[in-house]
Formats: sequence, C-alpha cells, structure tokens
Amino acid sequence: MTMRSGLREGIDGTVAAMKAIGLDVGAYRLSLYSIFSTIIVAVLLYIAVKLALRAIKWLLRRNTHIDQTQRLLTEKLIAIALFTLALLFGIDLLGIDLTALAVFSGAAGLAIGFGLQKTVGNLIAGIILLMDRSIKPGDIIVVGDGSSMGGSALPGGVPNVGRVAKIGVRAVNVITRDGKKHLIPNELLMTQPVENWSYASPEVRVRMRIPVPYDADLRLAQRLIVETAEANPRILNEPEPAVWITAFGERAVDHELRYWISDPEAGLGNIQGEVFLGIWDRFKEAGIRIPYPRTDVRMLAAPDEGPAPAKVD
Repeated sequence: MTMRSGLREGIDGTVAAMKAIGLDVGAYRLSLYSIFSTIIVAVLLYIAVKLALRAIKWLLRRNTHIDQTQRLLTEKLIAIALFTLALLFGIDLLGIDLTALAVFSGAAGLAIGFGLQKTVGNLIAGIILLMDRSIKPGDIIVVGDGSSMGGSALPGGVPNVGRVAKIGVRAVNVITRDGKKHLIPNELLMTQPVENWSYASPEVRVRMRIPVPYDADLRLAQRLIVETAEANPRILNEPEPAVWITAFGERAVDHELRYWISDPEAGLGNIQGEVFLGIWDRFKEAGIRIPYPRTDVRMLAAPDEGPAPAKVD
C-alpha cells in the first residue's frame, strides 16, 4: 500500500466517522461533517469575497474619472452583489435543500424583516445619499437642531457643526469641532432638516450682534467695526464685510456685523472671538465704551398727604 492510498483511506475513514456523529431531525441528518464543511465553505467564500473587494477598491481608486462619492456607491453595490452571490453559491455547493425549509424560512424571514426594518431602511437611505450626492465625505453639516451631534446651538448662536468623515452602510460618521465622533443613522439624514455648508459652496456668512452706546459717534463705531473685520485674514474681502443698525435697544443701538468665510471647518466660535476682541480694542482706543446691562433704582419721597381730617364727636 502506497502512501497516497493510505492517506486517502485515512481521509475517507475520518469523513465516515464525522458523518456517523450526528443526530436525525425528521427526514434529515445533521452530522459533524455537514457542520464542519459548512464552516469551511463559509470561511473560504468570505475570504474570496474580501480579496475580490480589495482588488475592486484598488482598481476604483486608480480610476480618476469618478469622484469619491461615486466610488463609495460603486463599492457598496458591488459588495452587496458579491455577498449575495457568495451566499447562493455556498448553498448550492453544500447541497442544502431550501424547499423543505419553506415554512420555517417564511416565518423566520417575517421575524427578521421586522427586526431589520431600521437596518434595511438605513442601508437604502445610505445608497440614496450616495446616489444624489447631497452629502459627501468632507462636507460640513448641521443635522436638525444639532441634538444629533451632541447638543443644540452653542452660545452666541453658533450651531454645533460636524465634518462628514465616512458614509457607512448603517450610519454616517460625523466628527464635531470638539473632536467627538457621532454615528448618525442614514435614515435620520433623510427625514430631518440638514444644513450642508459645503453642498453648493464652502463660503458661509457669519452674523454678529454688536451694541453701540447712544452717546457714541455711530458712523465712527461702524467704521471701526468694518475695519476690524477686514483686518482678519480668514474673512473674505468679496463680498466685503458690512454692518447695519438692527434696532434701538434699551441701553444701546444694536448693530449686526455680517461677513463671509470660506473655511467653516476651521471653526466659527474662534473667529467670532477674534473679531469681538479686535472691536473691544478699537473701541477702547477711540474712547467708545461697550454698554452693559444695568438696573437703575430711584428712591422717591412719599407725597405730602396734607393735614389729618378733623375728628367729629
């Protein structure tokens, strides 16, 4: 007996022993061999799909005719198709008869359908987002009132914005300015209002409320406010900064400074702080004081009530 024939007999004996170990489920037999072969086939198919996806991603990255959004959409569609084909091929390779599991699979499919309703909805929403290209990786967005990204608008009317880092199968990875990563479900981006600051143009207009006292020279104060904004390197010269009177308040004349920036991902609170500090310095040099809230209390003497009425007996 040669070594090859001996090895073959050993393998056949091992397979026969594994097939003998099992239990009968109705007219079918669940053996150790079937479980082992299913695991081996699943692992091999998974490795093959992963290698195919890696090769496809490498080819798509070398293609310069499509942008990042189209590449992500193509990768996700191909991944879904490959995993579906691998599942069908594995079932056919293992010889699993699905007709006998029709009733069970129908009930299980109904339960899985209800359980994965949100997951499937997020998957479809993610594909739609990639197809219409309304949200792309790198965009600066605000979802709803900002609660989806850790809170509402920050003090001073600055919204809690975030940068889209990745559009996944289930959720969108958004990184806020404080460095926190938030996973926002794709379905949420389809059902709630979304401000995309990078959709049409990266330029964003910033508004700042600035009070000026009544006893100050308003034209001088407006000129100092505009010059401070123009001196900031992040503020665009076209459209040029502008300042307007918005209301005559109780303690001051309310002004609003409006200017444009082209890098909102660098932050809004920091540039507003720089402009406020610059206005503070320019007002101090010009002798213009910043009005502050106060309450005046006047003490008045009691009015003279006249002589007391005469007593009548």
